[in-house]
Amino acid sequence: MPAFMIVTARVHDRARFLADYAVPAAALVARHGGRYVVRAPGATVLEGEHPEGCSVVVSEWPDRAAIERFWTSPDYAALKAARAPLADVTVLVVGD
Repeated sequence: MPAFMIVTARVHDRARFLADYAVPAAALVARHGGRYVVRAPGATVLEGEHPEGCSVVVSEWPDRAAIERFWTSPDYAALKAARAPLADVTVLVVGD
């Protein structure tokens, strides 16, 4: 059963975020068996509290274990560190 990772990000420096994080992260997601379903800036909040204009990324994975292998990999640890000053993120995992 597939699992999904849902990320919302308030990006502070879009050009650096794309170059230093998003492009290399996309390659790593693919290597770990994930695929993007949605990658879009400018989400609109219809109900509840969440910062307006956040980017939203939804990726599909074979299962939760695949997400956990990706999330705890040394390669992704380096990318998370590069991302930290560039965006405030919330990450959810649903499924499996």
